[in-house]
Amino acid sequence: MLRKSSFTIVCFLSIFSLLVGCTEKSEVQPVNTEQSVDTDKANEEKNTSTENSEKEVTNQNKSDFKVTLLGTGSPIISSERFSNSTLVEVAGQKLLFDVGRGTSIRLNEMGVAPGMIDKLFITHLHHDHTMGFDDVLITGAAVPDPRGLRENRMQVWGPKGTEGWINHTLESYEADIEVRKKVEGASLGMEADVQEIEEGVVYENDGVEVIAFKVDHGPMKPAFGYRINYEGHSVVISGDTTYSENLIEYAQGTDLLIQEVVVVKATPEEEYKSEALKNIEAYHTTPEQAGEIFKKVKPKLAVYTHLALAVPEKEAKIKERTEKIYDGAVVVGEDLMSIVVGEDIKIQQP
Repeated sequence: MLRKSSFTIVCFLSIFSLLVGCTEKSEVQPVNTEQSVDTDKANEEKNTSTENSEKEVTNQNKSDFKVTLLGTGSPIISSERFSNSTLVEVAGQKLLFDVGRGTSIRLNEMGVAPGMIDKLFITHLHHDHTMGFDDVLITGAAVPDPRGLRENRMQVWGPKGTEGWINHTLESYEADIEVRKKVEGASLGMEADVQEIEEGVVYENDGVEVIAFKVDHGPMKPAFGYRINYEGHSVVISGDTTYSENLIEYAQGTDLLIQEVVVVKATPEEEYKSEALKNIEAYHTTPEQAGEIFKKVKPKLAVYTHLALAVPEKEAKIKERTEKIYDGAVVVGEDLMSIVVGEDIKIQQP
C-alpha cells in the first residue's frame, strides 16, 4: 500500500513539474483586471468570454502549422544534437518524420507523449533515422502516461525495405511485446501497419496532404524527401540528399525548407582527410550546394538540420558559407526549435 501511495505521489509531482515547465515556456497574454460593478453581468460576460476563448483555442489548435526539430544531428553521438527527427503538428494531427536516437526523449521534453504519435514517415533506412522507432512504439503503447497511450496500430510510410525493417524489429521484441500484452494489458498500439511508398501523394486527411519525392542520397536507394501542404502553406523536408533537381522542383513555392547539410572540411579548398569523408560529402549537401538550392526554391525561411560535421561546428561556418551564395533567410536549427508556418514565419527558440 505504501509503495502504491509513493508511486501515486511521484506521478503527481512529475505531472505537476511538467505542467509548470510548459507554462513557463508559453507566451502569457495580459490579464484584464478591470472589475464590473454589476456582478451578475460580469459573470455572464465571463462565461461567454470563456466559451469563446475555448472555441478560439480549439480552432487555433486545428489550424496551426508547426514544425519542431526533435533531432538536428547525425549518427555522431551528441547530447545537444540528437539524430534526425522532425515533428509536424498540423490540423490537429501529429506527423513524425524520421525517428532517430532520442526521439521519445525530445517528444517528452516538448510535452508530447510517445503514445500521442501514430503516424510516422521515413525518408530512408539509415540507422540514424530509424533507431528510435522501438522506443516510440513500445513506450507509447505500454508505459503508463496520463497524457495518453497509443491504442491503435502505428501507421508507417517509407521506402522499399521499410516493411522488412519493421517486421524484424517487432520480431526482436516479440517476448517483450507478448508479456506486456498479457500482463499489462497493452493494446494494438505496439503493432504497426506499413505502406512502402513511391513518389507522389502518400497521405491525405482533413486538408493535410503529404507528398513524397525522390532525392539523391548516393548508394542509399530509394531515399525520399517530403512536402506537407495545408491551407495554402507548405513545409518541405529534404531528407538526406546531395544537390537534387527533384528536390528543387518539389520545393517550389514552399514557406519553409528543412534542409540537411554536411561539412567535412573547414574550407571548400582544403584537402579531404580520408576517402570516407569524401564519399560522405558526395551524398550529402554542402552549404554551397544548399545556397544554390535556396536560390532556386526561394523559401520564406530555410532551416538547417541533420548537421553532419567532421569539424567543430564553429569552424564549419555553415551560415556564413551559405550566405556567400544566398541572401535570403537562413537559420541553423537546434533541437527543440519550433517554426510556426502561416502568413508569417515565426521561430520559437528551445
